[in-house]
Amino acid sequence: MMAGVYPILVTTFHEDGSLDLVSQLKLVDYLLEQGAHGLGLFGNASEGYALESNERVELMTAITKHVNGRVPLIASSGATGTRSAVELSKQLAGLGADALMVLPPYFLKTDGEGLVHYFGEISRGAGTPIMIQDAPLLTQVAMPPALLARMAREIEQVKLAKVEAPPTAPKVTQTVAVAGDSLVVFGGLNAQFFIEEYQRGARGMMPGSDCIRQLVAIWDALESGDLDTAWRVFGCILPLLRFELQPGMGVSAMKHNLVAAGVIASATVRHPTSSLDAVSLAELKNLRERL
Repeated sequence: MMAGVYPILVTTFHEDGSLDLVSQLKLVDYLLEQGAHGLGLFGNASEGYALESNERVELMTAITKHVNGRVPLIASSGATGTRSAVELSKQLAGLGADALMVLPPYFLKTDGEGLVHYFGEISRGAGTPIMIQDAPLLTQVAMPPALLARMAREIEQVKLAKVEAPPTAPKVTQTVAVAGDSLVVFGGLNAQFFIEEYQRGARGMMPGSDCIRQLVAIWDALESGDLDTAWRVFGCILPLLRFELQPGMGVSAMKHNLVAAGVIASATVRHPTSSLDAVSLAELKNLRERL
């Protein structure tokens, strides 16, 4: 069973915007050294929306080889069309993804039966565990707990759900209540309600690529029943998590933090991802130095 802290890898670029595989694999090692229990690839924090298909293959191949089974890899494989989602899912599963994080179709939205069909086709095509990404702030697609539970019961490979539908903590409670053991629930949205979601039954968290040592410490404290330590550590990183949750600023902020830590070479992002301005960089530096 997948559980724990699974950071979403930022995708590292050279200054000219091309892939920086050296920094990418250095980041993988850094996150594993920080205690990450698994890794997420090609999510929103990875700028997956700005990657070309051949780059996904190159990254998936390199990361799978480098990780060499040390931790599970969850690769984002949703698409705006069912056929495209099936083909991408099959490709990433074949390249080593242990599970697939899948957004619902969000350009032309469908109803509950359409969602069952979409995730069912991916399940049959890829034959790999599926994490449904419930992210209505991004997709404007609502997936009630009863629908998530139904898909877990009726679709062979639907095993997990990443709940990012605010308010997330009540949604975790409701989903766990109706799905039971048929669905493993993870949290997201950069871990802003990590502790509440855990207490309500979430078994994992998918934040960005920084603060992982502290987030793993929170996980370890929660697993051992040390709630005081969990809240103390969370309080230390909350100002930074809050800063990164500002729309359009999180990816650039995480990359600048990783550059400051000597992990990656450049904080370059790809358009339409936004870069932090000078004032924001000064604010970020202040928060980083307070950790």
